[in-house]
Amino acid sequence: MPDTSSTTAVPALPPLIAQAEHLIELGVHELAGMPADELRGFAEGAGGGHRGALLAVHPDRAPASVLAPLLRRHDKPGFVVTDMPDVDGFAPCAVALPDAPLYLVTGLDRGDHMANWSPHEALPALTEAERTPLVLTEGIHWLLQQPAALERNRCFMTIGSRLRKSNGTLDARTPAIWISNGLGRDGRERRGAPKIGWCWWGNRHTWLGFASAAGRVDEGYFGPAG
Repeated sequence: MPDTSSTTAVPALPPLIAQAEHLIELGVHELAGMPADELRGFAEGAGGGHRGALLAVHPDRAPASVLAPLLRRHDKPGFVVTDMPDVDGFAPCAVALPDAPLYLVTGLDRGDHMANWSPHEALPALTEAERTPLVLTEGIHWLLQQPAALERNRCFMTIGSRLRKSNGTLDARTPAIWISNGLGRDGRERRGAPKIGWCWWGNRHTWLGFASAAGRVDEGYFGPAG
């Protein structure tokens, strides 16, 4: 199998219970239409056996458009590029998400070593290595919990999300998360802010890796407490 692990260390995630409390502080539970105790109950039930995992809300409950503004880098909020008004239409493609409002993403990797690969090249390599590409909302959740995982020249694509056009074919755009330079329509005030944008399926970028995971689990889900 090809080596699809990054060589650059990424700061560890907080414990699941701390992740749940942070999402509650951000109001994600309200955006997802669930009580805060539902998040806490899931984290408490799953925390013991899944150290280092990421707590994620299913994109059907909390889409990218509502999560992106919660991102922060040096106190600057995240944003979606203006030419991606259909961001929430980028749905999981060739990956299976748990059929649950909350789940865990295990074995996260930013894919730094795959920088300057195209998505077309990266997807089969990840599949051969038995890894699964992140969907866009998972990438956002990762940065909500660990903003330091986004660095200049070490940003990442989330090619588990694709947009299917009305004729059934896949849109050539693929979502990515990087840091704005404050140019063009981004606006100078957004320089340094986390940016949700897109790249072409066949293009390469030296500063974009391919975020992936070992797997996803929803075991330990107990629903609302009480």
